[in-house]
Amino acid sequence: MPTRLHHALDRWLADAPLRPFIHLPDGRSLSFAELGALTDVAEAELRALDVRPGDRVMVVAENCPEHAALILACSRVGAWSCGVNARMAPAEVEGFDATADARVVYFTSQASDSAGAHAARMGAMPSALPGLHRSAVRAAARPEPDPTPGERGAVAALIFTSGTTGRPKAVMLTHDALLHFARVSGASRQLGPEDRSYAFVPMTHIFGLGTVLISSLLAGAQLVMRPQFEPQDLLHALAHEGVSQLQGPPALFSRLLAHLEHAGIARPAAPQLRYLYTGAGPLDLALKRRVEAAFGQVLHHGYGLSEYAGSVHITRLGEPRDDTSAGYRVAEAELQVVEPATGRPLPAGERGELWIRGRGLMPGYFRDVEATAAAMRPGGWYASGDLGELAADGALFVVGRLKEMIIRSGFNVYPAEVELALNTHPAVQRSAVVGCPEDDGNEAIVAYVELRRGAALDAAALQAHLRPLLAPYKRPARIVALDELPTNTNGKVLRRVLREWAEAPTP
Repeated sequence: MPTRLHHALDRWLADAPLRPFIHLPDGRSLSFAELGALTDVAEAELRALDVRPGDRVMVVAENCPEHAALILACSRVGAWSCGVNARMAPAEVEGFDATADARVVYFTSQASDSAGAHAARMGAMPSALPGLHRSAVRAAARPEPDPTPGERGAVAALIFTSGTTGRPKAVMLTHDALLHFARVSGASRQLGPEDRSYAFVPMTHIFGLGTVLISSLLAGAQLVMRPQFEPQDLLHALAHEGVSQLQGPPALFSRLLAHLEHAGIARPAAPQLRYLYTGAGPLDLALKRRVEAAFGQVLHHGYGLSEYAGSVHITRLGEPRDDTSAGYRVAEAELQVVEPATGRPLPAGERGELWIRGRGLMPGYFRDVEATAAAMRPGGWYASGDLGELAADGALFVVGRLKEMIIRSGFNVYPAEVELALNTHPAVQRSAVVGCPEDDGNEAIVAYVELRRGAALDAAALQAHLRPLLAPYKRPARIVALDELPTNTNGKVLRRVLREWAEAPTP
């Protein structure tokens, strides 16, 4: 049984070194042996730079084989890989760098113009890895001991929070947690060597690292690897490159549907596709039904977070659902719904905060005792800040974030409920709802809608559409049309930005 991330590669280096693993946009493929050779080069350079166990190695990246090699090389030397999406702004990258206290920073310059720009700005030099640059060694960086003893406590990676709510936090994830969830993820979709996953989800995110890269390594499945998502490339890969697994955030599927609609494609060619999944964001029923109609198969869903090394609940193969449930609890995970103020467990059907514990839970935020203490609860529970409820059969329904809940006329309004209603209108591609404080202490509901191509906003018609769907106190006071909702690099809507727009004085 593998206990370190690089052990997942070692098996295939021994059993099937020439089997293809990564397929690139230019038509090249890399075998396990070729990835192993890249990992050897990365390991040799890390050791030459005196990278020590417990040092952080930051990688400013978009997906490429060299990034995967660095993740595995860090595992070999005992360093902690710290991925940062190259499309982050300079100030964001600098903030993550300061948080990580990295021994060395790498940039995937050849695969990403954005990474190349960061490398030039930070005075990086060529790396021994082809197409990469690196910083000089930071002598002042201090190695960090594992926060908990034993093999299961060995840290593999830092995953940075998205930075949408304040200063960055770095989630410590262990080898054991990542490998355990990779096995759970692979089993949930019966992943095997015959599968090919479209791997555009950034490996700097827990979704791309655990669900895509490590799961595929464990199963011997192949990756059609891309630095970022392009609808036309995806359609080509589905039709001609044997993609059998497509996973991504809801924003991916929203963009793909818009492209299909514009191109007049009712049913894309996807002869090998057998598994569709969306996570890393809330799912609305209108999107689910449109995706399932386009592909003629079930869109699976799950609920997870960086602090748990992946998903806590996942829908099951062979059990289609006509709702937005995130499915059922996975092996060795625990979840309870509690009253936020008291921590009192709530029965099925009642909404509350989701508390989580189990094998995948982080040991804490890196060098941030205060943030760790604020998130943890007695008994080893992690207070997620997410709101949801459990059905009688154990299926989970996530309804939003505790901090995003809107108080209107003394009632709780969950943005997801309003968005679900808005998204059923034929002119709406997707939407996001925020609260705007009013002088009397109430909150006005402000809806931002991204319209389908060629549609125009008719606010009166949209309000009329909402009347039979929402109680009066849930209906938006304002509806604002946008060409595109603001999102971060992982596809999550930047509600903080929307709230700032909603609260800005009207010119």
